Amino acid sequence: HLYVLENTEEVLPYIEQHMIHIKAAYPKFRKRTKWLQDKHNSTFIQWLRFKVQSELEEDNHGVSENLRWLAAGPNMAVPLYRNYLIKGIKFNIKAQDDVRTTQNSGVYLLAQTMQVASAKDKNPILSNMGFYGVIQEIWDLDYQKFTIPVFRCDWIDSSGLVVDELGFTLVDLSKIGHRNDQFVLASQVKQIFFVDDPMHRGWSVVLSMPNREYNDVIGDEVLGDVIIECEPFTRGMPNVDTFDELV
Repeated sequence: HLYVLENTEEVLPYIEQHMIHIKAAYPKFRKRTKWLQDKHNSTFIQWLRFKVQSELEEDNHGVSENLRWLAAGPNMAVPLYRNYLIKGIKFNIKAQDDVRTTQNSGVYLLAQTMQVASAKDKNPILSNMGFYGVIQEIWDLDYQKFTIPVFRCDWIDSSGLVVDELGFTLVDLSKIGHRNDQFVLASQVKQIFFVDDPMHRGWSVVLSMPNREYNDVIGDEVLGDVIIECEPFTRGMPNVDTFDELV
């Protein structure tokens, strides 16, 4: 849920307000970038909920329906899917790929991340980084009036990523990192494919191909650009305290 909020343009002004609030409440830490970010991550969901609720009580509040339901948070019962068809691109979870001859669980994400020089670095810098991963679960977060699909992925650690002399990107799929940042919006990723490298045992070559289009055989089972391909099973969402650590 936190990841959804931080990647929604309408929420960005509230993130800025919340950071100002934290700096005012904890002046001794106002220059500690990592501390401020951690504090924001652990308190923003509840702060936003109360902030939007108070604004809704005002006349001419200007709060949109989308923001209202985002701030209220998703349904605690989360449908999980084995596959999803999004804008003509089919994505599978890894377990589904394991019993198929085709591969649709590889993803690439270009994201702005906080880079630290060491564990003692109190002021990390922001920079763009590319991440390669495999979809483990597909969640469909229900915000009452709309749903937002997110992928829980195993992301390859930087130690399992190299570029060979020919310019091909190689990954070691057994080297998993970024375990505290597994979630990503389905709309943010690009589909990629991993092919075993015959020259380097244990390594896979990353390939990017034109998106394969699938016909819409679901009919009315369409949510905007999202088509649900199979029946879901549900999973209870963690409570707010632990969910902050997951999404």
